[in-house]
Amino acid sequence: MQAPPPSPLPSPDDPEAALAAVVALRLMADRLESSAVAAALEQGWSWAQIAQALGVSKQAAHKRLAAQVARPTHP
Repeated sequence: MQAPPPSPLPSPDDPEAALAAVVALRLMADRLESSAVAAALEQGWSWAQIAQALGVSKQAAHKRLAAQVARPTHP
């Protein structure tokens, strides 16, 4: 029987590496979220739709993300 492939994440037994990975993953997730929200707004999504996709309230989504992204302006 073959051993499972190694995990790309560090072991929690190595707190320094594991916590550094947590920080890196949070930064990557934040960047992806901001980019996805900006794209959703550009495609005409409402804050209610974005909130539903993220599993949070409309108010929570807007409060946390509105400053990071700007709605496209139409001349």
